Amino acid sequence: MPITPATAANTSSSGTGEAILLELVDEDGRTIGTAEKLSAHQAPGQLHRAFSVFLFDEQGRLLLQQRALGKYHSPGVWSNTCCGHPYPGEAPFAAAARRTHEELGVSPSLLAEAGTVRYNHPDPDSGLVEQEFNHLFVGMVQSPLRPDPAEIGGTAFVTAGELAERHEREPFSAWFMTVLDAARPAIKELTGPAAGW
Repeated sequence: MPITPATAANTSSSGTGEAILLELVDEDGRTIGTAEKLSAHQAPGQLHRAFSVFLFDEQGRLLLQQRALGKYHSPGVWSNTCCGHPYPGEAPFAAAARRTHEELGVSPSLLAEAGTVRYNHPDPDSGLVEQEFNHLFVGMVQSPLRPDPAEIGGTAFVTAGELAERHEREPFSAWFMTVLDAARPAIKELTGPAAGW
């Protein structure tokens, strides 16, 4: 990964892995400070900047990822294509593109902003809390995936109908439906009415 001003503060030159900092925001999404990643997610949670990506193939199917079992937060559950946190000072669009490539080994062929959503989702299994001001992105993926097994346990392309069936029978992240519903207008514009989103 290239070192930029945004990543330099979040990368250990000795390889020991310094604490990852998140950007704290107010209710309007204005930056008000930073906090260490895990502490920002401990109850009651601190409102911080995040992003969620929804990528589709040429048939209008959504790419889901199953979070790796080794993740500290929501391991093993299904969620949207990619989600994460910009480094302090990093633009959400740049963070979304960077993290999508890091996790899935692919760069979107199209990526567009799809608004923001603010939510507070406690995770009953871990006790962690998602207090997020989330920037949404929708786009297309046309290259073969190369998922990082440390991040992703599985992937699946699903139609709207297949997603509804999977959501009924398998565990999904606490935030998934909130971010999906908030992104739906942009998803419908991207995929067209025939895709059923």
